[in-house]
Amino acid sequence: MRIAVTSQNFRTVTGHAGRARRFIVFEGESNTPPQELERLDLAPNMSMHDFDANASHPLDAMAVVITAGAGEGFVRRLAARGVRVVATDESEPHQAVEAFLAGRFRAATVGHPHSTVVEEVRVSLPSRKKPAGE
Repeated sequence: MRIAVTSQNFRTVTGHAGRARRFIVFEGESNTPPQELERLDLAPNMSMHDFDANASHPLDAMAVVITAGAGEGFVRRLAARGVRVVATDESEPHQAVEAFLAGRFRAATVGHPHSTVVEEVRVSLPSRKKPAGE
């Protein structure tokens, strides 16, 4: 499955998904490591906030978009296109995709705390133990 991660700097997972124009695209399935396929650097008029909802968009090819934060409008627009939106606390894009594919997520709020968002999941990695002696 194709998974896009919002990343305005192409290094970390970023929020404000409706305004995002940069995405790292991965291919992955559960039980296999995700592979980075490409990086999307879209024109300013291609953010979902400014885009014509009736036109085709590069995110249409994704099964999932992982982001640090999204509003209800973004979630609804992508749901209408058949794309699931997942929020994450993970800052590293590859690790966020790995956690999602492994099913490590819990219910949380996407966007504003008072919104009625359709998809409410947050990816989180288990705490990492320090090696003995540190």
